[in-house]
Amino acid sequence: MRPERASRWFVTASALFFVGFHAAAVGAPRRVVVTLGLYGFVLHVLFGKAYALVPSYFDRDLEWKSGPAVQFPLSVIGTVGLALAPLGPPWLQPVGTVLWAGGVAVFLGTLGWTMRDNLTGAATGTGGANEHREPIDRTANVAVPIALGYLTLAAGSALAIAAGFGSILPQQLSHLLAAGTAALFVFGVGFRLFPRFLVAEPPRPVVGVVVAAGAVGPALLGFGLLDRRLLLVGGIVEAIAVVGFALSYVVLFRRSERRRVGFYAVLVAVAAGVVGIGLGLTIAVIGRSPALITAHYRAMLAGFLGLTVVGAAFQFYPPAVGVWPRANDRTALVSIGLLGGGLGIQIIGLLGQFRGVTVVGTAAGVLGALLYTYLLGAAFARRWK
Repeated sequence: MRPERASRWFVTASALFFVGFHAAAVGAPRRVVVTLGLYGFVLHVLFGKAYALVPSYFDRDLEWKSGPAVQFPLSVIGTVGLALAPLGPPWLQPVGTVLWAGGVAVFLGTLGWTMRDNLTGAATGTGGANEHREPIDRTANVAVPIALGYLTLAAGSALAIAAGFGSILPQQLSHLLAAGTAALFVFGVGFRLFPRFLVAEPPRPVVGVVVAAGAVGPALLGFGLLDRRLLLVGGIVEAIAVVGFALSYVVLFRRSERRRVGFYAVLVAVAAGVVGIGLGLTIAVIGRSPALITAHYRAMLAGFLGLTVVGAAFQFYPPAVGVWPRANDRTALVSIGLLGGGLGIQIIGLLGQFRGVTVVGTAAGVLGALLYTYLLGAAFARRWK
């Protein structure tokens, strides 16, 4: 399976998980919602695009072409098992964990062997008209092996728990995966993709600060869940990374003459990231409450990570190339409005304890996710004709 074809399969599965994530947010247990959003939506698109992008970013070719095809069923079935585990028989959790971790092992092995003689990313494959971008590309590449390290730690910890060893909390695993793997990939890959998409330059000093803070913050957050002071330090470090990335993207957007639909989704995403990190810092200072925790993870999963994925997907797979009715930029803007606006309404409802308002925001998110999935399907239908 060619990397780009594999990428489309992973992105398709990710979109379906995205719909499930928003639908589950109506009333499913938090563990179900987080699993569908993080393991399902975010990580599947990360796996697919990593196979397509990372080898070229490290000036290498994917070593094991069958890796994506082997991983795909393991990851999808394993994630479904983990999502249903809180609602089903006890054996679902260990079986889902083993399948999911098996998929991760294939992913890590395939990319690791591909990058084995360029682990620092010093060779960037940057040249020609983009030669001036090489210093930033080299810095951005550093984020990738660190993100893979967090993924290795999370998968190993999950297997240890399934085997009855270790005492790591599910929330710690979520932070390792969301902040350590997914957000670091956003920083690393984002600093390579978005300057090219927007044909503009980010503020170079900020790139190193974001990557460094993004590398350290997740470890502090993961261990800080058991120590309030460490949690606050970790929150501040991660805030530096997220806010720095948000400012960099805003600068890129302002410097660019391009105004494609996906770029607006990323603008909403970085704004949601700033809100989400503010909610996280509030939790670290005043303590945990169910409403704050829910608002925080939805802002980061559905907002920062989710809308960044949506924006990048609309750039890779433009809505206007779709062959189905109403597949165009206007529909894409509606989906972004529903996803971003729905998230804002949810946060207001959660913090104000207005259940009806929260339900309205969640329903808007479901509609936005359905439109996003429809537009991807319309674009892929042309490619598969």
